[in-house]
Amino acid sequence: MKFTDGFWRIRDGVQISYATEVREVRPESKRFTSYASVRKVARRGDTLNAPLVTVDCFSPAEGVIGVRVTHHAGKRRPGPDFALGGDADGAGTVRQDGPVTELTSGPLTLRLDGSGPFALTFHDAGGRELTRADARNTAFVTTGHGSGHHMLTRLALGVGEQVYGLGERFTPFVKNGQTVDVWQADGGTSSEQSYKNIPFYLSSRGYGVFVNHPGAVSFEVGSESVGQVQFSVEDQALEYYVVAGPTPKDVLTRYTALTGRPALPPAWSFGLWLSTSFTTSYDEETVTSFVDGMAERGIPLTVFHFDCFWMREYQWCDFQWDPDVFPDPDGMLARLKEKGLRISAWINPYIAQKSPLFDEAAALGHLVRRADGDVWQWDLWQAGMGLVDFTSPEARAWFQSKLKPLLDQGVDCFKTDFGERIPTDVVWHDGSDPERMHNYYTQLYNRTVFELLEKERGQGEAVLFARSATAGGQQYPVHWGGDCWSSFEAMAESLRGGLSLSLSGFGFWSHDIGGFEGTPDPSVFKRWLAFGLLSSHSRLHGSTSYRVPWEFGDEAVDVARRFTLLKHRLMPYLYGAAVEAHNTGVPMMRPMVLEFPGDPSCRQLDRQYMLGPDLLVAPVFDTGGEVEVYLPEGTWTHLLSGETVTGPRWRTERHGYDSLPLYVREGAVLPLASDDARPDGDWLDAPVLLVHPPSSPRYEAEVTVPDTTGARAASFRVVRDDDVLRVTASGTGRPFTVRVAGGPEVRGAGEVTVPLG
Repeated sequence: MKFTDGFWRIRDGVQISYATEVREVRPESKRFTSYASVRKVARRGDTLNAPLVTVDCFSPAEGVIGVRVTHHAGKRRPGPDFALGGDADGAGTVRQDGPVTELTSGPLTLRLDGSGPFALTFHDAGGRELTRADARNTAFVTTGHGSGHHMLTRLALGVGEQVYGLGERFTPFVKNGQTVDVWQADGGTSSEQSYKNIPFYLSSRGYGVFVNHPGAVSFEVGSESVGQVQFSVEDQALEYYVVAGPTPKDVLTRYTALTGRPALPPAWSFGLWLSTSFTTSYDEETVTSFVDGMAERGIPLTVFHFDCFWMREYQWCDFQWDPDVFPDPDGMLARLKEKGLRISAWINPYIAQKSPLFDEAAALGHLVRRADGDVWQWDLWQAGMGLVDFTSPEARAWFQSKLKPLLDQGVDCFKTDFGERIPTDVVWHDGSDPERMHNYYTQLYNRTVFELLEKERGQGEAVLFARSATAGGQQYPVHWGGDCWSSFEAMAESLRGGLSLSLSGFGFWSHDIGGFEGTPDPSVFKRWLAFGLLSSHSRLHGSTSYRVPWEFGDEAVDVARRFTLLKHRLMPYLYGAAVEAHNTGVPMMRPMVLEFPGDPSCRQLDRQYMLGPDLLVAPVFDTGGEVEVYLPEGTWTHLLSGETVTGPRWRTERHGYDSLPLYVREGAVLPLASDDARPDGDWLDAPVLLVHPPSSPRYEAEVTVPDTTGARAASFRVVRDDDVLRVTASGTGRPFTVRVAGGPEVRGAGEVTVPLG
């Protein structure tokens, strides 16, 4: 939200009161509080009839410093609040030297000099300034001639500093120059609105900032004061955390330790998902024809998804199969299970008036109500629908009780759609602030479903396909990119959104292969197949048309088969990256700037990414197959062709539908599965270690192959000594093959020696 009119003037009806002068500092051992006047105090009379801003500085975790700026502290705080981890006693140390007070936490120091104008500066372990809120950058603001009250902070941007994140945003990848409103909306992928709004940004200078407010947060990223990031909330207090690096990975690791690490999705979920699509006509015969058609064409299928119309029209959600379309759901699911499939079912948190559950939920008090006690209803999406009140423990248990019979029937997971259009003119069961609950609702919704899946299926077997999220939502994977068009432009904007989300702490992300709205041209579909099957999760889904590959020609079938089999072979490597995301918060799909923060050429790249630490993927967004790709320093080997390229350099390449830029990083050891029929096979049954040694005569690397629970199953140590490469296995005595890129291949067990000649 903008408050100024250019650099010199303030907008009509706006008054800004800046923290101006430090009047007192109260230090403790691990935190301090300062009090700042909003005008200079020359004499005692200046302390009268004037506000005082309270600034609390503390550290909830090593390398994280929090600042809470308060005008009036007596405002009621009904919640909700983000559930944050950290040390309740504090992780910082306070030091005073004359007028200077410092709070240090790990490699991060906050400095307040009480002898000058009020200013907070943040420094890294080497004393380098990361950012600052200097004079006239901490304030409260009244708007509408006093009717509105906002808290505001501006943090400085250094020369050339770039800002990323703020959720799954489809606008330009680098957020400089943008106004970003953190407010959940069902706006598709072609607008500035977002399904997943995260009040966290990551800076190219090696730090992050998290605004600890679940409601509306407005960011002006160099778009009002062009040398600063401004964030504001309509409240009496504003709390934010500066998160230390020094690398972007370090920032994400610290941030996700605070807001929650992603659960590890089951290995089977990384296989190919196929949907009925949304409004298409389908029954068991249709479903069976799709499943059998995939098998007949040699395209392994892992999950079949039933979208909305598995339930009766006007009754979403009643969680009952449409008896006219699916007269034998138990038998149908059993028959699909016999084919080796997992089952996904679409749900949302809305209860239509025609659903038998509406009256039941209303009578039990499980639907959100207006201030006058009436159930909140509208006719958008479903006629007369109400909204499940997940702030009530009883309502959460009731909702889970309606889903459990589906799990008992054989459903394995749920697509938790919607959760964005949450009203603010309502009263919540637990008294939550409606404005704060608008964004936070999705957290309660997805957590309710995820916890049921963990309870019924066991930890490590729960997975969602969720659309909406807020900070902390990464704990309940997987999230997909929402409703996109069936075009190259929408394919590119979907990737931008996914990369933006990955820099917001989300480890796993997917999208609708081929696009959701409309029917893609076969060229779009085939290019999207390669991109989709080189994403963390892969789903064929559309709106009014089917997404089975043969609808788009024989070549589309070949492309689907090729890249599905490739993903299955890559699973030991991919699941290792998934385990890393689970343990550290570093995402599977990594923007180039995350993996190569020291390379200036990587800082704006949004049409390519690293899949795990060692695979570079550049989707093709062109019918003719032309694509630009940037390769950072080192020797890169194309995984499919074996071609080697030395970076740093840009290349313009042309690829058929069966290929794309897919390069392996120098020094990488890729463990490949021998079984490409499924994603969750026995990865230690004759694996292949694809080694890409650097040209130097000395080289060491180690790669771990997890089992399907994420535990270490075996590791392989690779050592090069001049012209000999030795690979030693630990944790397995079974045979494996070592294949040196562009060189020999040797099979053995225990220890394998490969002459490099």
